[in-house]
Amino acid sequence: MRRRVFIIAGEASGDAHGAGLMAAMLEREPGIEFAGLGGPEMAAVAGGVRDWSEEAAVVGLVEVLKKYRYFREEFDRALDAVAEFAPDAVVLVDYPGFNLRFADALRKRGLAARTVYYISPQVWAWKRGRIGKMAKTVDRMLCLFPFEVPLYARSGLDARFVGHPMGERLAAMREGGARDPGLVALLPGSRGREVEKIFPVMLGAAAEMVKLRPDLRFASAAANGKLAGRMREMAAAAGVGCEVGTGNAYELMAGACCGAVASGTATLEAAFLGLPYCLVYKVARPTYHIARAVMAVEHLGMANLLAGRELVREFLQDEARPELVAAELLRLAGSRDDREGLGAALREVTVPLAERGAYARAAEAALDVLR
Repeated sequence: MRRRVFIIAGEASGDAHGAGLMAAMLEREPGIEFAGLGGPEMAAVAGGVRDWSEEAAVVGLVEVLKKYRYFREEFDRALDAVAEFAPDAVVLVDYPGFNLRFADALRKRGLAARTVYYISPQVWAWKRGRIGKMAKTVDRMLCLFPFEVPLYARSGLDARFVGHPMGERLAAMREGGARDPGLVALLPGSRGREVEKIFPVMLGAAAEMVKLRPDLRFASAAANGKLAGRMREMAAAAGVGCEVGTGNAYELMAGACCGAVASGTATLEAAFLGLPYCLVYKVARPTYHIARAVMAVEHLGMANLLAGRELVREFLQDEARPELVAAELLRLAGSRDDREGLGAALREVTVPLAERGAYARAAEAALDVLR
């Protein structure tokens, strides 16, 4: 019998992981028919997946509220699509603001599909009380980090550790070669609104740095050509020489002497590749204050959470100021010992994520639910 799977992801990292999972599932059962919402990588794997990533990649409560009507329409449209497609399973990839509500709505509608959640949402960092509710709406949780499994299992949720896809995608670059002592990476994120808030801080830091170190060069990476054009405009307006490429983030993480990285998946990837960096993040002020009120962890960066202490400096909201970021980057750029010490500590804390085969394990765990 030909199986049907409806899958939803909502931003660049989820699109990449969703595509990897889909490809691994198809390797095991070539007849699977996919439909759903994702990005260009998922759409390339299966034509039934619609690319909505440019509109869906929004972060922050205030920013989401501004697009409430759009998300409400897409939510209802996706529910109708599931009912029409009649899948054997719905696979939800990350994107918790949308996907956790979607899992609940599937149950309330009485749709019979099994629900698999890939890349467990970090509710343990924000809203631990939601784990019990998730146990009623999700049939299996696929976790990237081993410490997550017991947190979900206590509520009766079937959680499996499948490993992090970074081990698959970045293992060959993990040790890397010599770093360029004059190159600083500025990585403001993959979303347009993130870039508008965070890249000016990074460019301001670069402007401060060249006053003391005119030999330094700066480079950045954009998620797509449109965003790259905007970032070049911003760099030119700031009077900062910054080379902006597309899809070259990993090369910068592996080759720069140090960098500034926006909070998100990129900070873990940078840690995995041993980039000495600092974390920089800003959102709308109401979003930040709401987030701080519900945070259940001390640090925002996953590398710091894994270490249980602040390995990398975090410059959040009002502390995300050019002069503070510049001072930290100048410290790293100016001290080989500091750079190598931090890089080694970051590689060490990400050792559990280095095992290959994460997509294969995730695919087997998802298919096992169908069987």
